[in-house]
Amino acid sequence: MIIDLHIHSKSCSDGNFTVEEIVNEAKIRNIRVMSITDHDSIGCQEKAMALARKNGIRYIPGVELNVTFSHPRYGEGKSTSLDFLGYQFDTRNKELTNNLQRIGKYREERAARILDKINAEFEKEGIEKLTKNDLREIRNSVDGVFGRPHIANYLVRKGIVGTKQEAFDKYLVKCDVPKCPLYPKEASRLVRNSGGIIVLAHPNDPHGTSLVKLTRSLHEQTEIIEETILRYIDGVECWHSRNDISTTNHYVRFAKKHALIVTGGSDCHQKPILMGTVKVPEYVAEQFNLE
Repeated sequence: MIIDLHIHSKSCSDGNFTVEEIVNEAKIRNIRVMSITDHDSIGCQEKAMALARKNGIRYIPGVELNVTFSHPRYGEGKSTSLDFLGYQFDTRNKELTNNLQRIGKYREERAARILDKINAEFEKEGIEKLTKNDLREIRNSVDGVFGRPHIANYLVRKGIVGTKQEAFDKYLVKCDVPKCPLYPKEASRLVRNSGGIIVLAHPNDPHGTSLVKLTRSLHEQTEIIEETILRYIDGVECWHSRNDISTTNHYVRFAKKHALIVTGGSDCHQKPILMGTVKVPEYVAEQFNLE
């Protein structure tokens, strides 16, 4: 049985496929259990559930929440970001939806501030500044949650940079503005109060939002979780497209030690299409109450 519990859509996040295209692709790839986990957005969950049901795919409501985290012994105690995955929550829970709408509104304000900082860099380099019309065009290109990848795509289209990675390396890292802070305790409360479970996402992702920013030691990572995060989570993502075997084995052992659920997925944004390529054991699906 093929399982993928970490997929991003164009409709409500920073993927490249709509929800309809994702479900169609999942059917082609014979994915039997899936979850679309858009960033800080659950606006597509009702549609995803209906389409999956229509196509004979068991579906778990999902979301990926970006949280602000710090530890006094690592990173000089400065704040960093982690990602939590929420599953099987009530998609109509008012507290959850209202808080995600608040985060979405802040994303819009953050994008405008990032563009101001990019314009300051452009001025130094003699590049024509971005205008309100440019911001409007970027907004119009966004189907879901507004984020830095959309600005990167626009800079590529304008010919200012050659690739998205160049946009980040040259401008978006330097010109970043802090995200709307959501702390682990609050994220946990929102998901659990809506009837869901909360999972620490890709804890050792070398190229993503993870504990790697604090330490590359797997032992130290799990010490950090035990000291400051464990009380707020119900599980950990043990299978991921950027995991090596030692990472997966380490976190499976850690989950068993603390009676946590284990999850896994591709973290697919559809370039390239990774859906269903991560070998997630069948028992992962058995942890959820699926019809």
